[in-house]
Amino acid sequence: MPTSSDAAGLALHVEGLGKRYRIGRRLRYKALRDVLASAAGAPIRIARTLIGREAPPPPEQTIWALRNVSFGVGHGEVVGVIGRNGAGKSTLLKILSRITVPTEGRAEIRGRVGSLLEVGTGFHLELTGGENIFLNGAILGMRRTEIARKFDEIVAFAGVEQFIDSPVKHYSSGMYLRLAFSVAAHLDPEILLVDEVLAVGDVAFQRKCLDKMQDVGRKGRTVLFVSHNMPAIARLCERTILLDAGGVQEDGPSHRVVANYLSSDVGTTAAREWRDPASAPGNHTARLRAVRVRASDGTVTDAIDIRKPVGIEMEFDVCEPGWILSPNFDFYNEEGLLLFGTIDTDAHWRNRVREPGTYTATAWVPGNLLSEGTVIVDAELLTTHPAAQHFFERQAVAFHVVDSMEGDSARGDWGGSMPGAVRPLLRWSTRVAPLPDAAPASVGKSDAP
Repeated sequence: MPTSSDAAGLALHVEGLGKRYRIGRRLRYKALRDVLASAAGAPIRIARTLIGREAPPPPEQTIWALRNVSFGVGHGEVVGVIGRNGAGKSTLLKILSRITVPTEGRAEIRGRVGSLLEVGTGFHLELTGGENIFLNGAILGMRRTEIARKFDEIVAFAGVEQFIDSPVKHYSSGMYLRLAFSVAAHLDPEILLVDEVLAVGDVAFQRKCLDKMQDVGRKGRTVLFVSHNMPAIARLCERTILLDAGGVQEDGPSHRVVANYLSSDVGTTAAREWRDPASAPGNHTARLRAVRVRASDGTVTDAIDIRKPVGIEMEFDVCEPGWILSPNFDFYNEEGLLLFGTIDTDAHWRNRVREPGTYTATAWVPGNLLSEGTVIVDAELLTTHPAAQHFFERQAVAFHVVDSMEGDSARGDWGGSMPGAVRPLLRWSTRVAPLPDAAPASVGKSDAP
């Protein structure tokens, strides 16, 4: 956390920030007739309270959405903000966007702010898309000539060319989103605040937005990015702030903060256990005891370095003899696409009857194969001859694959989006031939695989 002496060099300086909300009692505006009726009934209410027939109103309850939050963001930094629902992420952005006033503390903002907190925030429903571009630009402090210069680029990015002269009240939520983000990102804000609103767009548009945000960061703008998309956070942000219960739990390099978040109880499920055999998945032949995600060092975790192998472990009880049993797993990405399936091919157990006992079978997925993102695993135990399924647990475990930014994964030094269900690290070789009539060049050798 920067001291007050160097806070002047920050784009955002947050110190002791807190926001308290009242809950349980809802105030409403009163008309004149409500005031007169209340005054007329006051003596009766007082009398009823004194004789115990009418209870006094319940005491007001409050909740702190943020409490004692302090951090600084330098000019040109791209910082992620993560945390579970209710951690205070959106409240923080609303305070920084001057939509909400803090209860305590202060937030200093140095620079023109562009924010995208909710779909269509600041749009006037009766105005056309084009008119709303100029309206939002003016709200952001842009001159009309500046907006006009960017107008065509904004419309093209949003993909709403044929609807730009229609009132936005006729837009779908997706069209709202595309235009709102395009305005906020293209009007050269010095500070860009983006909430999880990107999640409502389709996958292609999300990638487009992430690329644009990365481009904004490269130009030296400050970006504060709130998201549940851990791969996007790891790719876009060198630094990440983890909020929990309204406070800053961790602030540091993204790869470390994301890994710690996903390994904690606020992340995905790295292990599932069934301690009661009677309620565990299975039948009279076999029962599932546990499914776990293990890193290469054997620890149970749901944050996996893309370069390292990951093991999926199935622990099960064989309850009766006479069966040839084959554990298998199916791997899906966060879009529900089946990546691949695997079945136990251990030669020791192939076509071999398993005696009663507790077995632990682990399938190891090599590093540099899975793409970044969330991977969900189904667990199944079956017999192939005769065909029989003994248990099938859908979405037994899930883990996140976090890409490396060190240049030694399949990404190399590329910082943009890399779509695809898998991301294998392939071996490359290059041959160079001199151009005709050119002096021979000194080139290195590269062996073919």
